[in-house]
Amino acid sequence: MSTIVAQTITTQRLDLLPLEVEHAEEMAAVLSDPALHTFTGGAPDTPEALRARYQRMTAGSPDPAVSWLNWVIRLRDDACLTGTVQATISPAGRGTGATEAEIAWVVGTPWQGRRIAGEAARGLVDWLSRQAITTVVAHIHPDHRASAAVATAAGLSPTDQWQEGEIRWQRNLTPTPS
Repeated sequence: MSTIVAQTITTQRLDLLPLEVEHAEEMAAVLSDPALHTFTGGAPDTPEALRARYQRMTAGSPDPAVSWLNWVIRLRDDACLTGTVQATISPAGRGTGATEAEIAWVVGTPWQGRRIAGEAARGLVDWLSRQAITTVVAHIHPDHRASAAVATAAGLSPTDQWQEGEIRWQRNLTPTPS
């Protein structure tokens, strides 16, 4: 598997910008609502903690077979950051040549209900389909209807597989040339 690097992804209303440490301060405000952690646990990060986390994330995975790709979501009309999307790319099976992208997303509370997460996830999955990814997955809490709607918008479907109390959603891709 060749290394995949995050690139800017443009959708109708959004720019998905590769994550930079400098995004931490604005993103700490975007992600400051404790309600965002209802299904995932934890609490909002301070700007300093988020900066340290972003430094680790942008340094990349310590496993050379795994790529960590992270983006901030910028709403072009407002010129502000509204959330994040991410993909962890790894081999799907030994010797198969298949690659899997596990994706996740979060949109700050003030921007929820505007279909931003769905548009960002669709843009991400479309981009991944041009990167020789064979499978896209997400793990979603069974009570998190908003995330289920985002996964559906990105073309993922629930499976009968569970991991740590969450349902595995999946979409098999036929990679398209760039």
